[in-house]
Amino acid sequence: MEAPSHSLILDRETKASERPGDHKDELRLWLRMLTCSTLIETEIRNRLREEFKTTLPRFDLMAQLEKSTTGMTVGEVSQRLMVSNGNVTAVVAGLLADGLVDKRAAAQDRRVQVLTLTAQGRKAFRAMAERHEGWIAELFAGLEQPEIVQLFRLLGQTKTSLHRAIAQRASETPKGEK
Repeated sequence: MEAPSHSLILDRETKASERPGDHKDELRLWLRMLTCSTLIETEIRNRLREEFKTTLPRFDLMAQLEKSTTGMTVGEVSQRLMVSNGNVTAVVAGLLADGLVDKRAAAQDRRVQVLTLTAQGRKAFRAMAERHEGWIAELFAGLEQPEIVQLFRLLGQTKTSLHRAIAQRASETPKGEK
């Protein structure tokens, strides 16, 4: 799915802020968070494509494999990335073809395939990760360190609030309605 254009996002946010009486503060906050997230993601996608000729899903999958010392199954990767096994399988196919990922049968169950980064894959990922870290720092360069700390803390509280609201709704929803 293609990300909304930069102008479309800004236009959506501008329209919301032009009529603040029409929106609750929570809705405006959500739109602002969505805009920021989309802007960052779009820029990272563009930079990965331009500099490394790769995609964000490939980068994300490689990041998960980099964290694992023993490898991961497709199911484990899909669960961590919160995408379907089919999505992971398609990305893995490209990484296998490029020699960045290796696939072997699991010792406990030969039907299960374990994915690991190859030496070439680790080298490529480390180069991308180093640049990625710099890009993120560049994108947040307009914020002072205390603002970053405060925003991180507030977003942590927001995440907790979201989990609480979702859990509350799940506990109130009768089992047959899910």
